[in-house]
Amino acid sequence: MSLKDKLHILVVDDMSTSRGLITQALDEIGITNYRTENDGATAWRSLASKPVHLILSDFNMPGMDGLQLLEGIRANKATARTGFILITGRADPDTINKGVKLGMNNFIKKPFQTAQLKACIEKVVGPL
Repeated sequence: MSLKDKLHILVVDDMSTSRGLITQALDEIGITNYRTENDGATAWRSLASKPVHLILSDFNMPGMDGLQLLEGIRANKATARTGFILITGRADPDTINKGVKLGMNNFIKKPFQTAQLKACIEKVVGPL
């Protein structure tokens, strides 16, 4: 069984169109074990009952943004080692530096191509 078949991903984005584009790219890559949440707080609660290997999270979301979600994940012993990729339309240095300090594994700027997302994921989990 390949890594693509074993990898479980949580996609977190408040915009249904963005969630759809991300999951479409995952399908094109051949990753099928994913689920989606539409905000950081719901994603955080769902991780307690259904852990994943990797989180692909939007930055700009109401309530709990992507970096707040990352901070909670890293502070919790059960989720601290979960891979985290920030997906953002504004990859400004302050946001990226804060993400790195919080333990972000990688980031990708919107809009992206499927090959770019695959390369971004591979930098975190290894060859797919």
